[in-house]
Amino acid sequence: MNNPPWPNGKKVVHLDLKGAPPKVEYLYQLIECFSRLGADSLLVEYEDMFPYEGALKLLQATAQPAYSRDLILSMQKVAQSKGMEVIPLVQTFGHMEFVLKHRPMWSLREVSNCVGTLNPHKEEGLKLVMEMLRQVVELHPGLKTLHIGADEVYMLGEGEMSKLWLASPGHTVEQLFLTHVVSVVKYIKQAWPHMTIIMWDDMMRGMSHDTLKASGIVGLVQPMLWDYTPNLDVEKTVLLLEKYYSAGMQDMWAASSFKGSTSVHTNVPSTQRHVENHLQWLKVAASVSSVLNIRGIAMTGWQRYDHLSVLCELMPVALPSLAACLQTLIHGQFSLEAENQVTKMLGVSSVEAESMGSTFDDATLFPGRKLAESIVELDSLLCVEDIRSFETNMYVRGWFSPYHRSRRMANPLITVQIQSQASTYLALLQQKIDVVREEMIHLYPDSAAQEWIDEHVSPVIAPLQRIIDEITECTIEIVPENHFSSQH
Repeated sequence: MNNPPWPNGKKVVHLDLKGAPPKVEYLYQLIECFSRLGADSLLVEYEDMFPYEGALKLLQATAQPAYSRDLILSMQKVAQSKGMEVIPLVQTFGHMEFVLKHRPMWSLREVSNCVGTLNPHKEEGLKLVMEMLRQVVELHPGLKTLHIGADEVYMLGEGEMSKLWLASPGHTVEQLFLTHVVSVVKYIKQAWPHMTIIMWDDMMRGMSHDTLKASGIVGLVQPMLWDYTPNLDVEKTVLLLEKYYSAGMQDMWAASSFKGSTSVHTNVPSTQRHVENHLQWLKVAASVSSVLNIRGIAMTGWQRYDHLSVLCELMPVALPSLAACLQTLIHGQFSLEAENQVTKMLGVSSVEAESMGSTFDDATLFPGRKLAESIVELDSLLCVEDIRSFETNMYVRGWFSPYHRSRRMANPLITVQIQSQASTYLALLQQKIDVVREEMIHLYPDSAAQEWIDEHVSPVIAPLQRIIDEITECTIEIVPENHFSSQH
């Protein structure tokens, strides 16, 4: 059974800047591309790339400069010229790692070892959030919609002040959560009465509709239900939407995913997996009562799981997935027609990045294509079992074990073969790494390229290099020097 296309409402692409923030020209190319692929809004999670000023200046990124004020204004102009609305996302409760990691902010953590969660009892914590919101809203002239995050508020209720508060009769962690969010939302409504406010829904999933009703949150905020799995439970999600509706929340949003949700360190996304997630969301949209207003769907593209985790799939390798997901929403299914539309729009022969091939070389169709191709090549090489587990192959384990290395005593005939094989792999990898680095620094800051290589490539290269070096040291101990000179 085919689903109807995604109902009216926004098709929002999430731009997560908490890792590998695109350079200016590339950012503009991406916005243009998102628009061409069928998106009409941009959910921008600035994190430390926002040019916070005054007392908040310390929140700015140090690995590379934060975006300038001018860039943020011109980015909005580029988006608006394509008819796209820009919606900033500012975390106000959980996932505040980029704020609370700074020593002057340590005292504002709910518990000392949880860098993400704000202590909801401290006046200065609330002031900090208000000031962040003020600076972001002021740099977005005419802003209509704001996302306040509020997902995954880990360890809430575990802090000393919270324990004291929870000791009072009738006080619950749910109320603790809602009280803080209501304070934030009321501040926003007071400062900008016409602002639409969105928040992630996960902290409210277990709450009864009575709890939600009593909190005063209803009518002030619109929940965004997120589920990024290919086997999303349609029935459960519909019930959740209906619960929010019965509490009085008429406007809701969905959030799917086109990248950054497979595993914390994935390099190349599976388009199939993300398309399946969107097909499930289409079923949800087709199953809910028409009185319920789904305002749009945000297609998330996480760049890290959180501020302190590793980089996952970069935007260029995820464009085929994004295009396929958007066409799935537009057609109501991932039909042959939808697939042809994607291959035509990006100039590829397959919607899977791993086998996308090239139909014709038009860089404007697919910004970052060369980087995408070189990452796919390098990633497949990094996954080769013989390279990945070189240290545990039979020859290394049998003739060049830690025991042999520590005693500098090993069979030279075999170690020279091991060394030659390791050198071949290393040269092969190095060649691909150079291409990736060269392409990456066109589109991303040098720091992002370095981080990506340190994270995804160095752990595979290091053991190979180590074995080569140790065999050289060992050979000196066991083969006469003149053997080498007589070889030449």
